[in-house]
Parts: sequence; structure tokens; C-alpha cells
Amino acid sequence: MPAGPVIFALDGDDVHAARLIERLGGERGVFELRHFPDGEHYLRIDSAVAGRDVIVVSTLHQPGTKFLPLAFLAATARDLGAARVGLVAPYLAFMRQDSRFKPGESVTAVYFGAMMSRVVDWLVTVDPHLHRLASLDSVYSIPTGIARAAGAIAGWLRKEVPRAVVIGPDAESEQWVSAVAALCDAPFVVLEKVRRGDREVSVSAPVLDAWPDRTPVLLDDIISTARTMIEATGQIRRAGGAAPICVGIHAVFADRAHDDLIAAGASRVVTCNTIRHATNAICVADAIADAVTARLNP
Repeated sequence: MPAGPVIFALDGDDVHAARLIERLGGERGVFELRHFPDGEHYLRIDSAVAGRDVIVVSTLHQPGTKFLPLAFLAATARDLGAARVGLVAPYLAFMRQDSRFKPGESVTAVYFGAMMSRVVDWLVTVDPHLHRLASLDSVYSIPTGIARAAGAIAGWLRKEVPRAVVIGPDAESEQWVSAVAALCDAPFVVLEKVRRGDREVSVSAPVLDAWPDRTPVLLDDIISTARTMIEATGQIRRAGGAAPICVGIHAVFADRAHDDLIAAGASRVVTCNTIRHATNAICVADAIADAVTARLNP
């Protein structure tokens, strides 16, 4: 029996599963997942998992449709004798609502972390949205690991935009902007943002006079409604900068966000492949494999 882990790819997360199989010497897990006529799930594992590490690869974009299949797969693997069940979630949902901002609100980051900590034994994700939380340990009681996208983004910039000035649209983005800028030896600027609602923000004007010959690259972790990047793109253009390239780690893209961003003046929109989207141009599979290797061999 192979010594490596059994790796199951949910929802077509094949690129990351294939890289993990290659790096860890594991095998592709075989399973059947379908729906009964009433909408309930049917799941059967066909691979031998007894005594072995099991890894489930499932990006958690649109988590309402993905959590139950993931939970049933993990529970079935445990019932069949798996030694450990880990989750690789390139995008980790429910990280934004980490506080109760209005009376009666659900603190979903805490609740989802508690639920997931009962489903799997460990978790690896790519650059989770840690704003007010110091670490994933604040909401997860299981061991966690973070794969950093900065190296892959910097590699893409060195090849595609050799003379870039990296711009963060708000203070939250500085952690990614500073890391990427350092890795590709580029200057960076961080703007100030005021949020007035889910779809209404204002962003300060950048000062780009020191780098007139550099291409503006707007960088943020999540592009969801794109309102922040749209506002920052407008400020860059009004400040006399060239049309920026917009780079996001996670391509959530609610509604017409991508088209709206292009219409606002972005020259190109590029994302990492944590959520499948036409803008995926930066592969973070190696960063994920490194983080999983470290998690399995602490």
C-alpha cells in the first residue's frame, strides 16, 4: 500500500490536488458524490484510507454549497479508519465578520472556525483575511498553516511588469504589498480608505511623482465587489498615473465586479488560482504544497 496520503479534490480543485500528489508522493482519492432527488447528498469513498493521512482539497468560495460535502467526506474517511484528515482550502471563507459590529450580528468567523475544527484535524489555506485577528488560532482550535502568495506574485511581476510601483488600496493591504514589493525590489505606496458600506468606499489620492516611469500595480488580497480597487484606480488616473494593473490573491468577483473594474480604467486584472476565474494567471500550487509539507512534518 502506498505510504503517501490519499488526496481528494472536491469541486474540481484538480490543479492543487495534482501538485500535492506530485510533491507528497500520494495518490488521488476516488469517491462518488451525488444528490438524491430531494437534494440530500450521497457520498461513497472507493479508495483505501485506513491508517493513512487523508487530505481534502476544497476552496471555500460559496461555502454554503461546499461545507456539507466536505464534512461528509471527512467524516466518512474517519469512519473508514483514516489516521488524520486535513483540509487544504486555497480560499478560506467567513474571515471578515470577526466581530459583532451591530447588536445581534452573527460572528461567523468564530462560529465557522469552531465548526471546521470539529470536521478536520488540520487546515492549510492561502493568505486568509486576518484583519482584527492576530492569527487563525484566534478562531480555529486545530493546527493551521498559511501558504503565502507573495513569492508567486513577485515572480509574475518580475516577468510581466519589471518596472512596477506596488500600490495598496488601504492599510489592510500593506502586509501583502510590502512583502511583494520587497521580493521584486519595487517601491510601494499604501493609500487610506474609508468604508461607508458594503459597496461604498472612498480612497485617498496617491502621490506617484517619484516614480513617473513605473507601472502602477494595485494589489489586494480579495477582490469581491471591487469597489475599493475601482475607487483606487480612479484616484491613480486622476493623479496622472498610467492605467493600473490590478492584482488580487482571491478572485471572489461578486456580480459584475470584474467588468466594472475594467470599465473604471484598469489595464488588466490578474489573480492567483485560489478560486477558479478567467483572470487566474498566478499559480500558488507550490506555496500550498510547501505549507502542507510543513504541516505534515512539523
